[in-house]
Amino acid sequence: MSTKRDYYEILGVKKSASLDEIKKAYREMALRYHPDRVPHEQKKEAEEKFKEISEAYAVLSDVQKRALYDQYGHSGIDQKYAYEDIFKGADFGSVFQDLGDFGLGGGMFEEIFSDLGFDIFGSGARRSAGARRRGRDLQIAISITLEEAAAGTEKLINVPRYEVCPACSGSGAKPGTRKVTCPQCKGKGRTVVSNGFFQLAQTCRRCGGEGAVIQAPCPDCRGEGRARVTRKIKVKVPAGVDTGSSLRLRGEGEAGATGHGDLYVLIEVAAHNIFQRHGNDILTGIDISLSKAILGGEVEVRTLDGSVSMKIPPGTQPGKIFRLKEKGIPDLHGRDIGDELVRVNVEIPARLNSEQRRLIEEFARASGEEAERESLGDRIKKAFK
Repeated sequence: MSTKRDYYEILGVKKSASLDEIKKAYREMALRYHPDRVPHEQKKEAEEKFKEISEAYAVLSDVQKRALYDQYGHSGIDQKYAYEDIFKGADFGSVFQDLGDFGLGGGMFEEIFSDLGFDIFGSGARRSAGARRRGRDLQIAISITLEEAAAGTEKLINVPRYEVCPACSGSGAKPGTRKVTCPQCKGKGRTVVSNGFFQLAQTCRRCGGEGAVIQAPCPDCRGEGRARVTRKIKVKVPAGVDTGSSLRLRGEGEAGATGHGDLYVLIEVAAHNIFQRHGNDILTGIDISLSKAILGGEVEVRTLDGSVSMKIPPGTQPGKIFRLKEKGIPDLHGRDIGDELVRVNVEIPARLNSEQRRLIEEFARASGEEAERESLGDRIKKAFK
């Protein structure tokens, strides 16, 4: 019977744990027991623990090997992949390189340790450092009107950001001077720490992985290679955007050692005093007279690009909604155009002159209603039942 500890127990996760949960547990334990991060007297114990949790992660992070382990335990893994032969007496640095049989290429460990500057395989320190020194992405919010959202627009915005220092052209070194080879890593951009059988390559802290350092900093940017400026940038806002839409302007973020970040423009469409937006449709309301509701006619209706004439058919009821085709918002992806929905409100006269009253009473009698002395509101309600 195998004397090895259960892999799930080693990583402190449940058997039903997801890959993300397993990866998170491994990362936390690997950092805790990393031989280079513990006191000298604890290194031997940490090395054994680090090896144990790495072996557990090698199995549980692979779908096929995890299924085999869940069904047969350690015996199934040992028989198929010969774990003991790989780990016993091997140099731990080479173990990571030889784990191809377990699906453990450099990508897995780079993903776990890259943001900490570690390079298990001793090959990616410069690349990791360079990737992290790309310029920072920026985010700016702008407000536009509903009309601008429907038609599209251009906005000139002020963007405060870091750009390449014009004095030193981004080198960070004083004009007339240049960077020199880093004395700590000898230009390699990384340092190697050895602990018996275990070797770890780490980004050089002195030069940040560049392999060179500045002796005489640029007086304008103080060696940073960047200067703070406010740049005016024209933003083209396409038709159909809505609140929450985001526009990405590549390369318009801050400058970094290896490239510029991006600028994200967040759109907010201001509330309109006449229209309400519902997807690509817009909703508005109009008031019409009692006589127009009964007899019909034409009314002027405001749209986003002017006014149009709309027919009111005889007998239009209060609250009736009419649809004006393609008078709404264009689809952001150009598929179609929304409509304008017009809700009708029939204005009931608050006061009637004698002639108007007589005519309404005649209308009531002609409709078969008794001529009663009741309130005007009650009579109007009856007329529209």
